[in-house]
Amino acid sequence: MTITQLRAFLAALEKGSFTAAAVDLDTTQASVSELVARLERELGVMLFQRGGRRLVATESALALRAHAERAVGAIHNGIETMRALTALEAGTCTFGVLRNAAYYDLSELLQRFHERHPGVRVRLVGINSALVARSIAAGEVEAGLLVLPVDETGLSITPLFRDEVVFASARADAPTAPVELAEVAAAKLVLYDAYAGWDDPTRRQLRERARAQGHSVEPAIEVENVETALGLVASGTADTIVSRSIAESPAFPAQIRVVPFAEPLYDTIALARREGADLSPAARRLAGMAQQMLRARMTRHPGRVAPQ
Repeated sequence: MTITQLRAFLAALEKGSFTAAAVDLDTTQASVSELVARLERELGVMLFQRGGRRLVATESALALRAHAERAVGAIHNGIETMRALTALEAGTCTFGVLRNAAYYDLSELLQRFHERHPGVRVRLVGINSALVARSIAAGEVEAGLLVLPVDETGLSITPLFRDEVVFASARADAPTAPVELAEVAAAKLVLYDAYAGWDDPTRRQLRERARAQGHSVEPAIEVENVETALGLVASGTADTIVSRSIAESPAFPAQIRVVPFAEPLYDTIALARREGADLSPAARRLAGMAQQMLRARMTRHPGRVAPQ
């Protein structure tokens, strides 16, 4: 039994003749007649009494009707759903984002996407870049923006731009020249992304570079959000590290001074997807818009540089 046979059966049942059904289905009378005859042979029943001007439905035909309508309707609905998804008229797009997404204008990205495709639901998922990478590798998230480096294998990575990491302090004796790692290691630090800890790519870079020079970096305070860390820095409680995008944002506390590292330190912002996996139309469009927006941001802000 095929969907084509069921369509021919339903058309003949509704129109009352194979000829009228053929016109409705844009095919030939012989084709409709053969499809119905084949269906009757497969089911072992007679669906129509032939011979008069109109086909007369048998009890078997009337019993089959509801099942045929459900089957054909399900296929039709499935095709229409796929068309809607392809045309970005429906569906849900799950996309991963780095922790400080708000500082990279990603709300503007969502606004533009939603204006163009209001029927598509968008879920932005992300606690930390390391966790976003794991979610993409596990197939829980289609693609996402994250900070490098991450350890997950099986990812296709497209670096977009580098954002310099700077030292932030509000102490009266805060450094005014580029800081050495020895100074950072000796400082009382508050670091954010407490849940990810040293899996966080920025913190990981800092620790690895410090260890290579014989220093140990350990925070006195760990919090989850950068805003909480900045509140503590502004009060003079501790120092921290932030990206240029955060330091140059309008919400950055005016009393906090920032200086670069003597040996520059960078966050590399990248687009990640699972290697070999096809993105849905919505995820592909959102990823493309994200790349365009972030690369345009790099050209507007001289402090951001192309990835190496």
